[in-house]
Amino acid sequence: MTDSTSHLQTLWLCETVRLREEHTGQLEDSEACRKARGSQGSLAERLQVRGLFLAKRDGLITALQHWLQGAKFALWLLIFSAILSGVVLAKTALSGNSEAINIFWALSGLIGLNLLSLLAWCLGMIFAKQTSSPLSHLWLWLSNKLARDAKAAQLAPALLVLLQRHNLLRWGLGRLLHGWWLITLSSALVSLIALLATRRYGFVWESTIVASDSFVLLVHYLGIPAAWLGFSVPTSELIQQSSLHALAGEPARQVWASWLLGTLLIYGVLPRLVCSLLCEWRWRRGVKHLTFNANDPVWQPLHERVQPSSERLGVVDAAPSALHHTTTGSQLAGHAAVLLAIELDDSISWPPEHLTSEHPANVLDAGMIDTREQRRHMLDQLSAHPPARLLIACNPQRSADRGTLHLIAELSRTATQTRVWLLDIDAPKERLTNWQEQLDELKIVHSRTAPWAWLEQEPEKEVGAS
Repeated sequence: MTDSTSHLQTLWLCETVRLREEHTGQLEDSEACRKARGSQGSLAERLQVRGLFLAKRDGLITALQHWLQGAKFALWLLIFSAILSGVVLAKTALSGNSEAINIFWALSGLIGLNLLSLLAWCLGMIFAKQTSSPLSHLWLWLSNKLARDAKAAQLAPALLVLLQRHNLLRWGLGRLLHGWWLITLSSALVSLIALLATRRYGFVWESTIVASDSFVLLVHYLGIPAAWLGFSVPTSELIQQSSLHALAGEPARQVWASWLLGTLLIYGVLPRLVCSLLCEWRWRRGVKHLTFNANDPVWQPLHERVQPSSERLGVVDAAPSALHHTTTGSQLAGHAAVLLAIELDDSISWPPEHLTSEHPANVLDAGMIDTREQRRHMLDQLSAHPPARLLIACNPQRSADRGTLHLIAELSRTATQTRVWLLDIDAPKERLTNWQEQLDELKIVHSRTAPWAWLEQEPEKEVGAS
């Protein structure tokens, strides 16, 4: 886990890698598993090391940053749409004849759809295992589009799976849903105040089947919570008079306006605020307690790759020889310098005369890598005992093929500093130039002469070496 990657993002990236392997088959992960086994952590920590390594190698960490940028931009678009929706909601509620606004049509327009949405969310929380909304689907769709990274398309499904597994999906989507409605209704409340403050409105109520006494009770009971906060509630006489025509008196207009604002605040804004705070609390609490459950069946196929059974059971086989032509592998620990060769021809004598004649104490000759087994064994040893300096000798007469370059890159990641020695033997100019260009792309220092002084320097002199 890196400092720049949060715990949630670490689990998210590991889940993304797992989903990729579930759909396309297991990735080439030999180096990642070596890193995981070399971390000496718990099984969960090793699985995370493997997942993060593969995510970084395959560009998923960069894709995640692009996705998060797109998600933030999509969120700002939703905030803007919420503010605009609130303004439209207020203007629509007070549209028509300004001298005769139907008070219940206005109230229904302000909070009707909001209450239906809130009811649907509550029913979904009770009866459904997972809840979603068109708003959440829109946000995810916008996030993918705005990321502009093909690899980012795999991140959204992985996030949903991860959150659902830890029972956080409903709270995460709830934050989005209630936050949008809270901004919308707050914008509607502010717009309504602005409209009522700058224009003259008269309010009436009309009904064919509802008796005036029933309407009086309805208005009264709806207004009781608002009255606790200081909003006005129309009297029975005022309500009955408003059924005939809009009252011209300023006090009557102000009482109805105050009642409308109070009901919007009580039945619109406050419920969404409470739900938003609840979802935010549950989300933060859940994220804080997120753990990587290595015993989950989805991770079972990877257990053996990052932590062999013999290690889990405490059985240790006889240690193999550390390195070909070297002393034991434990001597690689600390500040050792290592020299090794890759695929040299039989005509090239090895090890070099410089080492056979003098053999500096702090330089270990790791021999030559020719076979797949030697490659695996060498990488295991160097991963377990990273050297401070690693000098890799290559035959420039051979082509710089992808496999050789990949091996050099893997070897270089096991050492603090790495250099490549292109042996000073006759080689076609084009092939030598290709070697140099490929090594430059890998950002590995190379030379035609052996850098013995660099390889043999004492550990305390190594700081600042290039």
